[in-house]
Amino acid sequence: MQYRSPGAFPRGTWLINVTGSFVLGLLVGLGARHALPDRVVVIAGVGFCGAYTTFSTFSYELVHLREERQVGKSLLYGASSLAAGLSAAAAGLAIGSF
Repeated sequence: MQYRSPGAFPRGTWLINVTGSFVLGLLVGLGARHALPDRVVVIAGVGFCGAYTTFSTFSYELVHLREERQVGKSLLYGASSLAAGLSAAAAGLAIGSF
């Protein structure tokens, strides 16, 4: 396991969750616009994206930052994860629907 100093911003989990959101948006866009079979969208979306991303690690790291009294970082992590994840999903959807 890689050592990370207490209170460090969890960049790895953030990046995985944002890219997973993009891939899920892309799959949904391809399914809606280009007739990608529903079965493929569900299996790849729930299976791959569900395994690739991790809400439990996000939650743990968010709470851990707060326990380390890194309130600013915990707020930044939570808000930026939500904003970047939604933006990435929207971008994936737009590209997949093009």
